[in-house]
Amino acid sequence: MSVPRGSSVKVEPYGHWNTDFSARQAVVAGTDYADLCCDEQRLLWVEFQPGDGRNVVVEWTEAGLRRLTPEGYSVHSRVYEYGGGALCLAGEALVFINDADQALYYQALDSDDCQRLFGREHCRYGGLRFDARRRQVLAVEECHAGQRVTHRLVSIGLDGLRQVLIEGADFYNSPCLSPDGDQLAWIEWSRPDLPWTRTRLGIGQLDQAGRVVMFHYADSTGNESIQQPSWSPEGELICLSDRRGYWMPWRIDGDGGWQPLPAQTADHAPAPWQLNPQHYADLPSRWLALSWFEGGLGHLALRQRETAEERRLAHGYTRFRALTHNSHWLFCIAGSPTCSAAIVRINPHNGELSVLSQASSALAEADIAKPRRLLYLSGQGDTAHGFFYPPCNSQVRGPADQRPPLVIFTHGGPTSACYATLDNRIQFWTQRGFAVADLNYRGSSNFGRAYRDKLRHGWGQVDVEDVLAVIDHLAHQGSIDPERVFIRGQSAGGYTTLCSLVAASERFRAAASLYGVSDPLRLRAITHKFEADYIDWLIGHPQTDAVRYQQRSPLAQAERIRTPVIFFQGLQDAVVLPEQTKQMVQALEDNGVPVQCVTFAEERHGFRRPDNLARVLEQELGFYRAWL
Repeated sequence: MSVPRGSSVKVEPYGHWNTDFSARQAVVAGTDYADLCCDEQRLLWVEFQPGDGRNVVVEWTEAGLRRLTPEGYSVHSRVYEYGGGALCLAGEALVFINDADQALYYQALDSDDCQRLFGREHCRYGGLRFDARRRQVLAVEECHAGQRVTHRLVSIGLDGLRQVLIEGADFYNSPCLSPDGDQLAWIEWSRPDLPWTRTRLGIGQLDQAGRVVMFHYADSTGNESIQQPSWSPEGELICLSDRRGYWMPWRIDGDGGWQPLPAQTADHAPAPWQLNPQHYADLPSRWLALSWFEGGLGHLALRQRETAEERRLAHGYTRFRALTHNSHWLFCIAGSPTCSAAIVRINPHNGELSVLSQASSALAEADIAKPRRLLYLSGQGDTAHGFFYPPCNSQVRGPADQRPPLVIFTHGGPTSACYATLDNRIQFWTQRGFAVADLNYRGSSNFGRAYRDKLRHGWGQVDVEDVLAVIDHLAHQGSIDPERVFIRGQSAGGYTTLCSLVAASERFRAAASLYGVSDPLRLRAITHKFEADYIDWLIGHPQTDAVRYQQRSPLAQAERIRTPVIFFQGLQDAVVLPEQTKQMVQALEDNGVPVQCVTFAEERHGFRRPDNLARVLEQELGFYRAWL
């Protein structure tokens, strides 16, 4: 999209800039990756293909790339609804979770076909790890029996035999074996705790058959979130704990003592929504590969465990995840302001980096709006974070006497985050003359526990204060037109969006809620087990805090909303049921508020089909322009 030589830049009204960057291009460019695993010869990963909505396994070797997943299969776990750990290497084969039946499938690396290895009716699997010594796969099992949902750690042999390893807790994550195969470590937690509030680190002794014959829990402060256990090549147990306010690396001694490892004072991982997250790697010669966040920007470095020497890696990238390694290379998924996601290979000796695969973009770099860090004052004098994207189109500029309209993005979760990586949905707006503020409102992850805990009992108030404060902040800077502000959000971000309209409807021209929460009390009553206690943490108990629920329910406060709203809802959504959106739409219509509702019969919580994703952007744009 570079400007042809000799051409002139056109002046067009903000919000109406012409561009060749279509909604279809924005969503098809959304290739993403997950579940990296490697041996000495190859690297495997799961690749989301927005063109057909499938997740497929891709193999990289020195000979090149090869897609392994047969037609008719899609690799995805639905444990806890958010999945993760749907793939593992198993010697000269791989094992994956098939989305349709949630069963384990076995596929030889030299075969184009796969065989069903194991599955149980009404059960899901994820968090896969391979026990090479016993030729079995470790997994988190989720079984549904009526209203009861049970989780446990199991092993499934390559002969299809299943055995229970650990059960009794409400949730499990990240099973991992010691190098000699004699010990198993895992993360567990019980209701009402959440994985980012309080978890336990379990350590078990295994017999020859791989059964847990005895286990204990690592000493804990009693109020810490532990995640991502792993074993060093020397057999030392390492994990991330926020006992000092940030998720940082620790080593557990043989006598159970905790020793901090050299690291920056910062979060070294986001909140663990999925199974088997991996944001660090323990390398030979007592080096650690660590990723961490500063001001929402990701960094990657090697750290020597004894001397604390640090070697920065992957300059220019701003997000790192799924770290893995062999004896030669460090691999990870990395993102940057000009690349949404890439599989990168790094030489740990000299830092040399090569890209093995990356998501494409139809935009030239000159047409990509780059994030500017947002740091501004909000309620109670607290500091809030985010990223600002100015309008960017190399062929168009706005009138000199005008300021651009603003679209505020509110991420889901809400204990989640936005990142300074290329998001083609944001570029869809900046290409058309809108500015975008992508907010890490208080309560977001990646800024430490104290920041994360700001949302405890504050959801629908603290995040809304940050939304309104960013408008004032950007208007004071002269970066936006405060009279033309739009807001959008999906899932929990949809709730923040609707609550912002309740609090200050006059501040917004229009809004979009994508499968957003409108009745938190109803959500509490029907939500899935993983989030069953989340609403209480975010708002309070409905009996003792009934007034707070009433005040923070967009549905109950619908008469205060005068802003036009467009809703998008999947009819297969098991998290935010379609009935919620239907009731909210009806309430606004009864109050005479302009409203549209677009439904997708085949979509769940989080849209995946490219045609539907493109339709959302196109209809949202049309809706905003009607009120611009």
